[in-house]
Amino acid sequence: MSIIIPANSAVAGGFDVANSCNFEEGSLHKSVSSPSTTFTISIWVKLTNQYVGSSSIGQRYFWTGGDNSGASGAKWNDGNTGILDFYNEGTGHVNDGTGRNYRDPSAWYHWVWKNSGGTGTLYVNGVQQGSTFSMGPLIGSGGGNVINIGRYGAATTYAPMTMAEFVYLDGTGATPSSFGETDEDTGIWKPKSVSGLTFGTNGFYLDFQDSSNLGNDANGGTDLTKTGTLVQQTDTCTNNFCTMNPLENYYQAATLTEGNLKLLTATSSNTAPSLATFALTKGKWYYEAKYVSDSLAASSGAVGIVGTQILGATNSAMLETAQKYGLYLNDGNIWHNNSKVQDLGSHIDHTATIGISLDFDNNRITFSKDGGWGDGSGNWDEAAPNTFYTVAAPSTVDFGAYFPAFGDWSSGSIGYEINFGCPMYAISSSNSDADGFGNFEYAVPSGHFAICTKNLAEYG
Repeated sequence: MSIIIPANSAVAGGFDVANSCNFEEGSLHKSVSSPSTTFTISIWVKLTNQYVGSSSIGQRYFWTGGDNSGASGAKWNDGNTGILDFYNEGTGHVNDGTGRNYRDPSAWYHWVWKNSGGTGTLYVNGVQQGSTFSMGPLIGSGGGNVINIGRYGAATTYAPMTMAEFVYLDGTGATPSSFGETDEDTGIWKPKSVSGLTFGTNGFYLDFQDSSNLGNDANGGTDLTKTGTLVQQTDTCTNNFCTMNPLENYYQAATLTEGNLKLLTATSSNTAPSLATFALTKGKWYYEAKYVSDSLAASSGAVGIVGTQILGATNSAMLETAQKYGLYLNDGNIWHNNSKVQDLGSHIDHTATIGISLDFDNNRITFSKDGGWGDGSGNWDEAAPNTFYTVAAPSTVDFGAYFPAFGDWSSGSIGYEINFGCPMYAISSSNSDADGFGNFEYAVPSGHFAICTKNLAEYG
């Protein structure tokens, strides 16, 4: 299982990447004029929705040059193989030569493709992968002098991934040290400023900081044109936010979209919960979820935390065992080990925004509805999370930590739009935590923080 824990968190300081862009429903493109056969493309990428079980998700292209019939480009390979692949127009596919799979949806990868006059080299997180290979031109012979980002040629099948710091150098074969460096304290590969690089005639730099123009060339050249819908994010390679985890979703088989932040549970009786990517051991945390759809007769949704995952024939549901705690949407109360353990509020309606308070300094959990915290008497009218249930200490559960989790308690499906601080849906009021991180619909409780690596490094 892929997770993020505090020891893996990036330290504060140094070059900061403010924004990224999600390409699940859109792409960018730009015409180029006689591009050099020597070029470099550098991007930071966070993979999003992936295969479930053995189901194929197809191919997702980071970038291509040319139209559909003759495009060269780089992609994350077919289905559940997870191999990084460069497609040479006319000569076929070349992977990194190692057979290595890239499947971690919780991490940011740095990928650099260098083409020095037809000799290609691939680097991942600053390290060369395999040997050099024959690399085709930026633009395939099929026509269309255009570079596409987030799609194959002119197709409208987009790439379900988030990208940051997209750099194209036309006429320069650069190494990863032009774009990143190793943190001397942690050993983590991290980005650095790309100012001073030679971009060439067609080169460009996308920092995604202009929300009104996500195709803005921060190097000052001609901007790229948007197709479809792009979403600006604050989840970046210098502040990684929690999402739902497609690798901890096998038995539930929930559908994950919108950067792994929209979850629709399966219509079958597979009620095992889906888990998030971050393991929490201490500190106070806040996140939200919009309750967006439900085909269950009794609104049998369950939102909470999991300290163990029991799979197989038992098919342990969200609220059925001792190391799972959560809010049962049907009655608005906290359940644990197959029993109601804390009166809280009342039934949760569709379209409501549920707030979750996790306090692992005192081992407490509680919930709010549309900004009002449960008072223990059936009302959602408290200004602070004062009515709570005490959970077992994280150190005592099977995982040695708790994961945020979502699920249902019956056949049918239920949908959530989840916000750990970097939402994919529109926020009308925009509340951040005390350190300025996160974007929430309602006020963050005192002492609580958004679930991101900068906060984990400080409080987790």
